[in-house]
Amino acid sequence: MKMALSSSSKSVFIAFSISLFAYSSLAKDFSIVGYSPDDLASNDRLFDLFEKWLSKFEKAYESLEEKLERFEIFKDNLLHIDETNKKVENYWLGLNEFADLTHEEFKKMYLGLKIDQNDLSRIRESHDDDQEDEFTYENVADLPKSVDWRKKGAVTPVKNQGSCGSCWAFSTVAAVEGINQIVTGNLTSLSEQELIDCDKTFNNGCNGGLMDYAFAYIASNGGLHKEEDYPYIMEESTCELKKEESETVTISGYRDVPQNNEQSLLKALVNQPLSVAIDASGRDFQFYSGGVFDGHCGTSLDHGVAAVGYGSTKGSNYIIVKNSWGPKWGEKGYIRMKMKTGKPEGLCGINKMASYPTKKK
Repeated sequence: MKMALSSSSKSVFIAFSISLFAYSSLAKDFSIVGYSPDDLASNDRLFDLFEKWLSKFEKAYESLEEKLERFEIFKDNLLHIDETNKKVENYWLGLNEFADLTHEEFKKMYLGLKIDQNDLSRIRESHDDDQEDEFTYENVADLPKSVDWRKKGAVTPVKNQGSCGSCWAFSTVAAVEGINQIVTGNLTSLSEQELIDCDKTFNNGCNGGLMDYAFAYIASNGGLHKEEDYPYIMEESTCELKKEESETVTISGYRDVPQNNEQSLLKALVNQPLSVAIDASGRDFQFYSGGVFDGHCGTSLDHGVAAVGYGSTKGSNYIIVKNSWGPKWGEKGYIRMKMKTGKPEGLCGINKMASYPTKKK
């Protein structure tokens, strides 16, 4: 039976349809990218948009001069975002909390992987206590079409490293949290701050580090404390270990995924979340807002993240990457990065330096 709509119901229906259509127009919709075409019409409109952005992200400056300086940076970033959204098809950029930072400022504050590219082989030596096979998942076959460790309860909520270059610690912790949940059934948020303060042999706190070294530290130092027992403070502090007073989560060691081998990375990812390194120095990373990222980036690894699954949409295959720039960045803190690019190192070098912790049952 058909039902007639009243004039008021029709208005609501039309309004809903229009809003739904606008929401699908990704690069044009204010709610997704943070601006509308009208906002770019004049300097006055731009400044109004800037004021709204300041309010949304609770930003404040010490002087009018600083505010005007940041407004100019904001305009330049907005121009880049808008021009990019007109050209790309599979992903889009948006105004986020980093919109008042130059790209050089952003890289200095939020990237923190420190690695000598010429010494990669030595760094990636396995420190696992069981050396029978270098790569545990070599014989894995029949990979599923998709995997998402978030849905399996092995991924904690997205965290925020802030302006401390500690991405390496967040990448490490995400992988350890994952294998601990898989083995024990308990999802426990662990302490990045402990690594920043205490893992000082090879790693450098807020000045960068490497996940393999952090895995080795955790394995040889009796585990890692819970986040609640050793909370994050966004800066380096004195190492305060009180293992006798609070519980720790342990690992046996770690393994490295064969370098530049996407199939091996997927084999490992089917079994657990991984620590991976990427080149996140491209400007689009700063403002990534959604979609399957397939933009320009190099392979000089400078950022530690965690791979927590893979899948496909509309024929585009991607790896699900958990970042540490807070839940307001990207897709609620995540980025989907295109895989099957035809390049052994993968997009942004994601296949170059993947590794994972091991834990005995």
